[in-house]
Amino acid sequence: MKKVAWWFLGIYIVYLIVMALYFFVWTSPGVPAEFKGTAADPHIFMTHKQVILSQDYTRIQDWIGFATIPLDWGIYVFVLVFGFSTWLRNRSTEVTRFSFFHMAVYFLTLSIVAWLISFPADYLAHMVSIHYGISVQGFSSWLKDNVTSFWVNWIITFVSIIVMYYFIRKFPKKWWFPVWLLSIPFVIFLMYIQPVVIDPLYNNIHPLPDGNLKREILHLADKANIPAHNVYEVDMSKKTNGLNAYVNGIGSNLRIVLWDTTVHRLDNREVLFIMAHEMGHYVMHHLFLSMIGTIFLSLIGLYLTSKLFRGAVSRWGQKLGIKHPGDIASLPILLLIFSLLNFIGTPMEAAVSRHYEHQADKYAIKMTQDKQAGIDAFQKLTVAGLSDVNPPALVKFFDYDHPTTLERIVFLEHYPVKQSKTNHHGD
Repeated sequence: MKKVAWWFLGIYIVYLIVMALYFFVWTSPGVPAEFKGTAADPHIFMTHKQVILSQDYTRIQDWIGFATIPLDWGIYVFVLVFGFSTWLRNRSTEVTRFSFFHMAVYFLTLSIVAWLISFPADYLAHMVSIHYGISVQGFSSWLKDNVTSFWVNWIITFVSIIVMYYFIRKFPKKWWFPVWLLSIPFVIFLMYIQPVVIDPLYNNIHPLPDGNLKREILHLADKANIPAHNVYEVDMSKKTNGLNAYVNGIGSNLRIVLWDTTVHRLDNREVLFIMAHEMGHYVMHHLFLSMIGTIFLSLIGLYLTSKLFRGAVSRWGQKLGIKHPGDIASLPILLLIFSLLNFIGTPMEAAVSRHYEHQADKYAIKMTQDKQAGIDAFQKLTVAGLSDVNPPALVKFFDYDHPTTLERIVFLEHYPVKQSKTNHHGD
């Protein structure tokens, strides 16, 4: 079995080299010839220095992002084949006689090990972001967010593990179905509490100050028949120079949120276009549809996981020192399967998300009748984040849950709408 781990390590090293060649040698930055000189050409709205910085920054971050994808897989493989999983199970049983605490000690230790191994890559990505002027977040603040994220994810995952192993031990063959049934209210609950419980752990979120912009946004919401009584602002300027806005939550906890950098660096027309886009997600029920999609995919994922998990434990469990499927030492197998299935499903989820985002862009044009505001906003978003207007195909396929900036600007340029001068408000 140890040969498997060394083979994985060898393949991973080759993978890193191939990814480096792909991003730094084989792909050419820039837009296709037919789009040069258009509003989507970064040379039109960025300085030459910004174009070069954007190309370098996105290549490095893309390589780091793809380099870390198989990292968790390697951790689980090595933990299993070198006996750390069974050793950790045995040590955890020595701490206490209660099964719940066995699992807590085991999973906390495994999670800390995985976090420490992943930490250098996370920190490297942060330092690159600082070097290129995107992030302005100091180490202590960044570490606080990183540790907060660790504990939030750990608690959510640990609750899931407790439930899964209860049913794995009770119904070894059919555990996936009751776990799925229980996951439905859990997913809904997490979406409901995220804006008011989870998000404030990272940032200071407060109502957008009263003024013309807030009135115009609320007027736009009223026009869209959205029962919004407030708009929220996040103090992100302490952490980043990037711009963003989003909608999250469900029911009475649904929030339309702007980063303060967006408010300060876009004019009112551009902000209203972005807000109309976000409102489009609400009007077209994208959050609800995404939730339904998550629930449906989790049904398929849990079923496939149960089959693969049972087969893996049956075939290799004895060699790995795993006593039975309900043995907590089997957890790395379960997590490995989940991670692989999630990776396989990522392109489909990204494609659906890109479709929703395109629909929201259409909605924003219809609401504002000001596509130039959208073009200007996308150009400024690109400059602020040193984004790649036309990323490599592999990046778009796996990473992009929005259409590329090239696609969005070209679409806006060719969308048949009569510009309305009444929409051109100043700040």
